[in-house]
Amino acid sequence: MSVSVQITTNPLRPVARVALATFMMLTCVVLASCERAASVIDQVGLGARPTQAVSFEARVVGITDGDTLTVVDAQNQQHTIRLAEIDAPERRQPWGDRSRQTLSTLAFGKTISVRQTDNDRYGRVVARLFVDGSDINRTMVEQGASWAYRRYLTDRTLIAAETRARAQRVGLWSLSDAETVAPWEWRQGVREGSGLAPETAAASTGMRSLLASRSGSGASKSLTSGTFSCSGKQYCRQMNSCAEANFYLTQCGVASLDGNSDGEPCEMLCGTASR
Repeated sequence: MSVSVQITTNPLRPVARVALATFMMLTCVVLASCERAASVIDQVGLGARPTQAVSFEARVVGITDGDTLTVVDAQNQQHTIRLAEIDAPERRQPWGDRSRQTLSTLAFGKTISVRQTDNDRYGRVVARLFVDGSDINRTMVEQGASWAYRRYLTDRTLIAAETRARAQRVGLWSLSDAETVAPWEWRQGVREGSGLAPETAAASTGMRSLLASRSGSGASKSLTSGTFSCSGKQYCRQMNSCAEANFYLTQCGVASLDGNSDGEPCEMLCGTASR
């Protein structure tokens, strides 16, 4: 006796696949038709792995800012791409327009390889981009046109690339300390600024941060440790040692030293970048 099962081409929901698989296994036992049951289970895809991230070729037709562009693929479908693992200055930030120009020089009008890693909440394709074998995301960091985006970072070597750009004062790192505000801090400043213009809001947030670093959480905040004092430093490049960076983070409350919020300040200075 044999059983014929009609399989549709429409994908089954996971619960339905499990139910059908269970039914066929019982059929296997009752009717001794294990080979047929195994074939059916294989067709419905029980336990199939999620679809792998896609890669495709596309032509760049628009540049929004230093980390977002628009492409058209071979099927003439348009995609908005958010460059993975980097965060460029916002358009109204210092160096924002120049960051956009850098990305335009690297990619506009060119056919690139898009290696998708995710989709973001806005429906954009999050991807690493390559042109003629060159990693565009990395180049943006190396040329001082973008930060390594700590919050979403998986390629820790981008921190080293950023550190070299800082040391060489390339691109945005040639700006003054007051102007080199991380984009995620800038956006937070805009949100907290209650409708202020981005420049005003960010300046306001920066001033609050500076005052907090000087006033701290205790009674007196010209805090000293015998060696260090809360003198208003805010950036890793201003630190002379890991010990000083830790003092500023823990005693002065300078959260900007811990960009990825892991409790470790200034990864490159403190040797924790590869952890």
